[in-house]
Amino acid sequence: MAEITAGMVKELRERTDAPMMDCKKALTEAEGDMTRAEEILRVRFGNKASKAAGRVAAEGTVGISISADGKTGTLIEVNSETDFCAKNEDFLEYVSELAQVVNANSPADIEAVAALPMRGATAEEARAQLVGKIGENITPRRFVRTDAQGKLVSYVHGSKIGVLVDLVGGDEALGKDIAMHIAAAKPKSLDASGVDASLIETERRVAIEKAKEAGKPEAMLEKIADGTVQKFLKEVTLLSQTFVKDDKMTIEQLLKSRNASVASFSMFTVGEGIEKAVVDYAAEVAAAAKV
Repeated sequence: MAEITAGMVKELRERTDAPMMDCKKALTEAEGDMTRAEEILRVRFGNKASKAAGRVAAEGTVGISISADGKTGTLIEVNSETDFCAKNEDFLEYVSELAQVVNANSPADIEAVAALPMRGATAEEARAQLVGKIGENITPRRFVRTDAQGKLVSYVHGSKIGVLVDLVGGDEALGKDIAMHIAAAKPKSLDASGVDASLIETERRVAIEKAKEAGKPEAMLEKIADGTVQKFLKEVTLLSQTFVKDDKMTIEQLLKSRNASVASFSMFTVGEGIEKAVVDYAAEVAAAAKV
């Protein structure tokens, strides 16, 4: 019997997107014949699963799971290739269940999610089965799991924006208001201490260059930059933002009026940062016509 190496299993996994153990079993059954093993997996999982892993998955949805006591919660993003798949009931059920599995098991990172127990097997095997059924690349992209200081409140906007807020004090209604505000205003952090230093430096540098171009005196440049940075921080930090439901108060003022505070928050926007392929169908047709 031919030796089944880890490299062979990896290659078959990349070809078919089938689970690792199924790849190994198929190679064993095919006595090391890669083509035959691929055929075995295509019969098992369907032709739809083949090559799916190589396609860009920039659509999808967010899933949220919060424990009954509101003390632990998970926000997860799972990507698909099309919005049509993202609305599929089987896909939505998988995302919801995966969020629960992650919340219950607290994996170290997104790579560790694959090995979590799910549906009598693993999360990776559940994913591969779904890929075979739907025919699209489906990819758990990222998650955040929170142990709350207060109580967790969530909000999902149109399945594409998910927010998880750790609210200390206040009530459910306040938490929902804060979560909805975050989805709308998209703050980068709770306060200035959480803003990436590189972003602040960029704002400062741009402000100085603009001031120079405008002919401002050298002595004024730092003062102008300081003002620009403060304006930027006010716009991107949650506590300093103007409440979307009442422009006469900031989020910080709202929280103080309710004797509450936000310990932390997380927000995912589906597909954020993923480069989507732009398909020129006219060019494709023209090229095909020349063949």
